[in-house]
Amino acid sequence: MQPDDRSGGSGAGVAGSRLGGRYQRLWTASTISNLGDGVAVTALPLLATTLTRDPFLVALLHFAQFAPWLLFSLVSGALVDRWDRRHVMWRVDLFRAGVVGALALLVATDRAGLPLLFVAAFLLGTAETLFDNASQAILPSLVERRDLAKANGRLFGAQIVTNQFAGPPLGGFLFAALAAAPFLFDAGSFVAAAVLVALIPGMYRTERAQAVVDAGPDRSADGPSTIRQICSDIAEGLRWLWQHRLLRTLALALGATNLLYEAAMAVMVLFAQDVLGLGETGYGLLLTSFAVGSVIASMVSERLIDRYGPGGALTAALVVFGLGQIATGLSSSPWVVGAIGVAVGFATIVWNVITVSLRQAIIPDEILGRVNSTYRFIGWGAIPLGALAGGLLADQFGLRAPFLVGGVGLLLAALLMAPIVSNGSIAEAEREAADRLPVAG
Repeated sequence: MQPDDRSGGSGAGVAGSRLGGRYQRLWTASTISNLGDGVAVTALPLLATTLTRDPFLVALLHFAQFAPWLLFSLVSGALVDRWDRRHVMWRVDLFRAGVVGALALLVATDRAGLPLLFVAAFLLGTAETLFDNASQAILPSLVERRDLAKANGRLFGAQIVTNQFAGPPLGGFLFAALAAAPFLFDAGSFVAAAVLVALIPGMYRTERAQAVVDAGPDRSADGPSTIRQICSDIAEGLRWLWQHRLLRTLALALGATNLLYEAAMAVMVLFAQDVLGLGETGYGLLLTSFAVGSVIASMVSERLIDRYGPGGALTAALVVFGLGQIATGLSSSPWVVGAIGVAVGFATIVWNVITVSLRQAIIPDEILGRVNSTYRFIGWGAIPLGALAGGLLADQFGLRAPFLVGGVGLLLAALLMAPIVSNGSIAEAEREAADRLPVAG
């Protein structure tokens, strides 16, 4: 895919470690919208707890937000490979601004009941399947492949500081002051991000998608034919991922991790209030503990990965997740749980930097959106199932149960993954991908 950027904007062809002006706009847009997300991520479950104290209903909000990854992520990936990825991103951000803005109005007028919260969460989650697939697929067009780890690391670092560090306490504070304020803030952040993404120069379609556009409207006007082509695209992405042993294993490991980890996070707001004795602001501050570890990881993850290798680092991350869940389930101290959050936040960024950069480096650009969406269908599609399981476990056996069950399961997942996801298997996959790249003439 070749973006039509012939202006002075720096992009994938920049030399050295410079990531370029187009990347900087993407980074700024991501940083702004993630701050708004961090505010809303705290405020939404807090709003739910003012309407119900039922663990299953609170977990159902988490289910509604992530169910679209189970329902629509495959279609979203196929569409991202057919459409201009930049256009997808800014239009989705405007849509999300409208949804969150409408929710703010309903909250301000005391008309935001649980059903409306579920609908808003579902719409936001649906939009996210398009935006996230497009944002990950566009990155290899903005920076050189050797800079992907650095570019992802900086994106994750900014995401952590805003979404997990600054956003949650700000969300708790704003919610305590005025329930509608966090959602108004989030809507404004989406508008600002949409403008920044729209200003990124160039077109970002795959070569095949551009060929369809160049052929004119007659080529794509046949509705049934288009649907068949989308189904064929989805099948191609599924086959490619399933035949790639390393990425298939990582996708299944991510699915197991999200299933077990999110079972606990779905009831975390109740755990923080009823077990740890925290209020709205305290809950927001607790969430920042994850950000502390994530910020540290964003600064040292490259050196850590270089020293111990990506395979060992991924296995260690899963072990940290498992031990952290068990220790949290056994604790009643917010200080202990906060310290555990630092370790889990560190491990999360190490996992993300390795796996996202690996996918971007070894999946061919023509099918990157589809394969990435298949990967996330498995990995993120497990989140709503975990939310339901966590709600049921907490309802039947208490708020500690999802943490303890999830921790044991995560340790088992680490044991199963380690022999397949090794430093050697990752290096071999990267070599095979490099051999497929065209040689410059």
